[in-house]
Amino acid sequence: MPLPSVLVVDPAPETRAAALEATGGRANVRVAASLGEGLELLRAAAPDALLLSMDLPAVDMTLVARLVESGVPAASIVLMASRPTMQAMVESSRLGVLGLVAAPVDARELAGMLRQVFAGDEVVPLAPAGDEDGDEEAAIGASPAMLEVFRMVGRVAGSPATVLILGQSGTGKELVAKAIHRNSPRAAGPFVAINCAAIPENLLESELFGHEKGAFTGAITRKIGRFERAHGGTLFLDEIGDMSLPLQSKILRALQEREIERLGGEGRIHVDVRVVAATNRDLRAAIGEGTFREDLYFRLAVVTLNLPRLADRGGDLDLLVRHFVAQYAVRYGRSIRGIARPVLEVLHRHPWPGNVRELKNVLERAVLLAHGPVLLAEHLPLDQLRPPDTGEPAAGGSPLPGYTPDLPLADVERLHIREVLILVGGHLGRASEVLGVHRNTLTRKIREYGLEGGVGG
Repeated sequence: MPLPSVLVVDPAPETRAAALEATGGRANVRVAASLGEGLELLRAAAPDALLLSMDLPAVDMTLVARLVESGVPAASIVLMASRPTMQAMVESSRLGVLGLVAAPVDARELAGMLRQVFAGDEVVPLAPAGDEDGDEEAAIGASPAMLEVFRMVGRVAGSPATVLILGQSGTGKELVAKAIHRNSPRAAGPFVAINCAAIPENLLESELFGHEKGAFTGAITRKIGRFERAHGGTLFLDEIGDMSLPLQSKILRALQEREIERLGGEGRIHVDVRVVAATNRDLRAAIGEGTFREDLYFRLAVVTLNLPRLADRGGDLDLLVRHFVAQYAVRYGRSIRGIARPVLEVLHRHPWPGNVRELKNVLERAVLLAHGPVLLAEHLPLDQLRPPDTGEPAAGGSPLPGYTPDLPLADVERLHIREVLILVGGHLGRASEVLGVHRNTLTRKIREYGLEGGVGG
């Protein structure tokens, strides 16, 4: 297999040295001292990565844009400038180049960038780009728990039965409710959702059943409630466990009689609605506490679906990551083609208390920060992604490898900096963010603790 190639267009000898150090001597590095010589080498053989100095005459963002238009992949270009400007950074980001760094180039930072180009077999490909509406993740999963959910949806979707979906926040309860609706005879009708916990109690009844003009102060027009709006379709009552007992009684009556009354109204209105409800509460415990009606529970729980936590879905995490990264890459115009395996390793160590919703937020942010062809661990919010706190000490008595209580403070700091550098792949910018120190301070401490040569010792 041929060595990857790097073309350095910069007369400064330290840039070639940084490129050699960044690639560990495992790349063919060619050097051009002028723009003209660089363009000739570029035409002769396209490199895997192009390091271009913006300090050279005639090198500006217009030239970079022309290079990209001519076929040079934007995600293979690293720009270098002795005085980077905000405008240049914005324009380079818009073009999708791999990065704009300060000259002289830091070999460790350059290595982090080139890792995206030379990642090879360590890159997990993205899922095929799907529908942009974001609902299809409800149908992604190979874990036994999710396959059981899929089977149950297939069995009950075609029936008129009410369905109760149980699961923690962020597990995708509304997405499953939409899947039930889409695969039911009511698919042509409306799907109307309401979060019962997000609306104040004094307004929730009006939202559900509507009101007549003059029913109360401020009711200046008639309002059609969610039950009526869902006529002929599906009404999704999310977080129904947070509803008051008086409203629970009215919901039960609406389900039994298939009729509602608007606030301030005198006549009953027939509604043809299938109800799917959801909650993250233990309704049986709530019944025992007297905060949820037992008769309403049995009316809702004709069929019960239990959605698993993301932490209990095993390999589904990889499927979801590949799907969401592909989705956000399309949405934000990023040229990401794969995910570095360390990304998945970091994500698998996190307990995901916010479940799929939290995963989506993490990956959306990561995609926004990524400009190269590969999503790296340094693009993740590493300070938020911590292993679960089990309350037990890790092997060796500490979560920090090599730590013992009798170590001097300086040695503990060295160990911590070393572990963070390993976590971010040596990227100084991300390491300084995680550690909460200025980059210059971190660089000084790396020299002080003898960590310049790597983080393996």
